[in-house]
Amino acid sequence: MTAYLKSLPFGAPGVLSRPHVHTNEPQMVNSAAAPTAYGVPVKMVSGKVNAIAASDAASVVYGFLVRPFPSQDFAFPGDFGGATPPTSGTVSVMRRGYMLVHVNAGTAAPQGVVYMRVATPATGKPVGGIEAVADSTNTVVIAGATFQTAADADGVAEIAYNI
Repeated sequence: MTAYLKSLPFGAPGVLSRPHVHTNEPQMVNSAAAPTAYGVPVKMVSGKVNAIAASDAASVVYGFLVRPFPSQDFAFPGDFGGATPPTSGTVSVMRRGYMLVHVNAGTAAPQGVVYMRVATPATGKPVGGIEAVADSTNTVVIAGATFQTAADADGVAEIAYNI
């Protein structure tokens, strides 16, 4: 059994961390440009949810992809939070609220700026991923988003969006 010496893990990316304070919308997914992870920013193109693409501006962010409840199947412990979003059908998009996200770079801190990678993907730093540090022209600031916590041992932190 695992002993937690400091704190329990926050949870999986895409989980609404304060479910009483949020606004979600059901939206159709564009199967040609579907998001590949939960808890990432998404954009709307022709009325459908699309993954963030290279060179997108921060202004295209429509919301964040919500992990459905009950959560999809996964095996412990290696694949915790590892379910893949659907490539067709309906998904939930958080337009306002608090969510758990995976921080791919930098050190998240309360009230810290939330960045989105838009260029030069690297291992562990996909385009559309969340970061806590600016990386020249490779990241942009997501307006209305701030970190609420530091990241846990798994790199998961809470953000506030449009609050």
